[in-house]
Amino acid sequence: MLRTVERKILSYLKTSYRGSYIDIGSVVGSSDKIWTLSLNQQSTETPIVLLHGLGAGVALWVFNLDSLAKHRPVYAIDLLGFGRSSRPNFSSDAKEAEDQLVRSVESWRRETQLDKFVLLGHSMGGFLAASYAIKHPERVKHLILADPWGFPEKPSEVVQKRNIPLWVKAIAYVVQPLNPLWAVRFAGPFGQWLIETTRPDIIRKFSPILKEEPSLISQYIHQCNAQTPSGESAFHAMMQGFGWAKNPMMKRIDQIDSSVPITFIYGSRSWIDNTSGEAIKQIRSNSYVNIQVINGAGHHVYLDKSDIFNRYVQDACLLSDKYPKLSNGDEVKLATEIAQSNESEPAESAVEANNNKTAST
Repeated sequence: MLRTVERKILSYLKTSYRGSYIDIGSVVGSSDKIWTLSLNQQSTETPIVLLHGLGAGVALWVFNLDSLAKHRPVYAIDLLGFGRSSRPNFSSDAKEAEDQLVRSVESWRRETQLDKFVLLGHSMGGFLAASYAIKHPERVKHLILADPWGFPEKPSEVVQKRNIPLWVKAIAYVVQPLNPLWAVRFAGPFGQWLIETTRPDIIRKFSPILKEEPSLISQYIHQCNAQTPSGESAFHAMMQGFGWAKNPMMKRIDQIDSSVPITFIYGSRSWIDNTSGEAIKQIRSNSYVNIQVINGAGHHVYLDKSDIFNRYVQDACLLSDKYPKLSNGDEVKLATEIAQSNESEPAESAVEANNNKTAST
């Protein structure tokens, strides 16, 4: 069912794609496989690799794949434990669970024989992308973090500072040992209805594409999360309360090699604290750190304002292609140059491809 609904969503792409399982061996389980979408593989430009957030999968990039694949190879993967990838048992230790996920990405890279690439991660995927860049800086040509989770430290007495009713605190305490998306599985066949009821905003975001089949997204999210919550358990091990990481990235961001350029893309209406980006810019004073905040976008910044998001990502890729060594202060000068060289027409999107379906697997 997950495969079927994924194909239906991706049929709205204009760019042809290839779907395949990459066997990464016994990284966590006995024989782990990562589901991978590949687009424009024939291009000789630097590839871009996409890492999704919690509870998501490759099909949620449908607003971005056409545009990003216009000039370079694109690889979108279901992280190990999510989507159509293998679902092994991760460690319950936060550091080891994080290391296991990072090792799975590196094993995938070796198997796909990618040398150097732009790495883009959203939310939890941004946290893992930063962790990967710490361990394998020689592979990351540009690190793009879209509303990344897990960067700031958890504020002290955060619960006391909020006016939360006692009964809500009690329920939160009871469900704390459970995985974040436990209710989707607990609801059984009503899981899709639960998603549509609690997150109608997600369904609306895809309405420009899925006008005839608006329920495809809720079906997809349900099928992604109705299975064994393997990757979700890894996230649960890494989190300290849903909004923070036990090992926040701010404590380690200085370990990323100074030669790795970083672009942050935040949504102005997101619940993610975007002050981390400014703090990191101060910490990495000798490195290239560019911060973009998209007005009107929420946490799903890649969906809310996809055209603007895609343009920022393309600009970051073009800069790294043209200038192998970016440094602090370059963003203003180079942004002007990129703006002058950008094509006048907007990037192609899946919306434009609604009546021109050419997807293949």
